[in-house]
Amino acid sequence: MTLYPIESGNFKLDGGAMFGVVPKAIWQRTNPADATNRIDVGMRSLLIEDGERLILIDTGLGDKQDDKFFSHISPWGDFTTDISLAKYGFHRDDITDVFLTHLHFDHVGGAIQWNKDRTFLEPAFKNATFWSNANHWQWAVQPNAREKASFLSENIVPIEESGQLKFVAINGEQKLQTSELGFGIFLADGHTEKQMIPMIDYKGKKVVFMADLLPTIGHVPLPYVMGYDTRPLLTLSEKELFLKEAADNEYLLFMQHDAHHEICTVHQTEKGIRLKETYTFKEIFNS
Repeated sequence: MTLYPIESGNFKLDGGAMFGVVPKAIWQRTNPADATNRIDVGMRSLLIEDGERLILIDTGLGDKQDDKFFSHISPWGDFTTDISLAKYGFHRDDITDVFLTHLHFDHVGGAIQWNKDRTFLEPAFKNATFWSNANHWQWAVQPNAREKASFLSENIVPIEESGQLKFVAINGEQKLQTSELGFGIFLADGHTEKQMIPMIDYKGKKVVFMADLLPTIGHVPLPYVMGYDTRPLLTLSEKELFLKEAADNEYLLFMQHDAHHEICTVHQTEKGIRLKETYTFKEIFNS
């Protein structure tokens, strides 16, 4: 098995929304805001090469939305999924599986694209199976008012219509082992229903793709919960459970949304779980 960090782009989101009840005077120490109160947000995917399979975890925003949509989130930087894949000698048509942690637009938007004539929407990874879970899929296709702006039908419906959709089996446990994909999953319901956090055994270490359970290194303290989370008190308990395990077992936390830090570790302190170290992927794995 080989892992590759895939930079899918960056954008901006309101810092207050990203940190909920935490005052700006505190959160801006780790996540500086611009003149419009927005902070840098990354869209870092992870590619797993395992035998004949190439599994891409999440897909970023994509580029099919209109200018008005992008004006609200101001994409920036030179990264794209295609450029990042090419860096390692891959093409999007090589992808065999796309694993979607959840179906918010910044995680699934790149899964669907316009065809050449811009007459219909089609899978951007034509040879891939797309993985979600039935609970979250139902939550997304019949969205509540709070999340409706994040679950965009143009990102979701074409996946099902393509016939390339499969569901991971959910058995009621918070931690799953998936024979289909070869890695474990931590299920988290605080941000959205049945968000799936991949836990990958790699070169003697546990690499965890944090998605929106831990958006940036600034979110490590337990009360630092996004305003976007549908069940913030549940996020508190999920973070407490997971971060204690991560500290005890020295997990490497792969940061999807931290535009400036790829990997971090955490440890137990007198004040609770806190950030320990940050690393680049290359520093850890020399690749």
